[in-house]
Amino acid sequence: MTRREAEPTPARFGGHGRLESVVAAARLCAIFVWFLLILPVYLLSMLSETAQTVCNRVFWRGVLRLANIRVRVHGRASVLRPLLFVGNHVSYLDIPVLGSLLPGIFVAKSEVAGWPGIGFIARLARTVFVERKRTEAARQKRDLSDRLARGIPLIIFPEGTSDDGNRVLPFKSTLFSIAEAEINGQPVMVQPVAIAYTRCFGVPIGYLWRHFFAWYGDMDLAPHLWEVLHMGRLTVEVTFLEPHTLTALGSRKNAALACHAAVRGAVARSLSGREPSPDALTLQGRVLRFRP
Repeated sequence: MTRREAEPTPARFGGHGRLESVVAAARLCAIFVWFLLILPVYLLSMLSETAQTVCNRVFWRGVLRLANIRVRVHGRASVLRPLLFVGNHVSYLDIPVLGSLLPGIFVAKSEVAGWPGIGFIARLARTVFVERKRTEAARQKRDLSDRLARGIPLIIFPEGTSDDGNRVLPFKSTLFSIAEAEINGQPVMVQPVAIAYTRCFGVPIGYLWRHFFAWYGDMDLAPHLWEVLHMGRLTVEVTFLEPHTLTALGSRKNAALACHAAVRGAVARSLSGREPSPDALTLQGRVLRFRP
């Protein structure tokens, strides 16, 4: 018996009944209808970056509500610009979670653009797709810097892939190069963001159950999403940590290490049911209190 076969699954705890499947189908249909309803408004909002930012957040908040996902926030996003958000990556669910909170755009690998459904939504949301080619590095950096210069925060997942929800993989320093040069005479602020999937049905999610919400490795998207929609209310905790400039951190490699340590610590605290450390939430000399 393999490890995966030995781990508990919904089927081993009685499986999904007919009612749960009906609820999952209803949620999926509701999300699709919500997308169709907001699409005309969204297309009109593309005439204005401000309007599109607002529409993005409204859309993702609707998706979370329909999918029965609750987000608990610790701290708050920096209001300083230019700004780079740096987070761990657990699942495609990270996108609606952060998209509902942040007025920024995502930076994703170019392969995402070709994913059915998700690629289309990502393009509508102004996602910047980057290729892993040195010949494209300079152009892509200029493109990202241009968005920062317009006051648009960028959201990156420097692990380079998604993790299993129990740990945070090392952060790669490549995308931190965006923050090396000043934008409009101002240093780029780098703010770590920690994402942790902590509760389902109001009960803490254990180590062996967490992979039902994490999407990683060779998991197929459609079956995974269908499984998630069968579950009860999912609670996700997002912790905004203290932002720094790259200059203060010394280099992009040091920034990657510092952000990784901060995010890993915050994820560990969330998974263990502890409140974030007050020292980690200090922003501009103020302690940011928990906001439900």
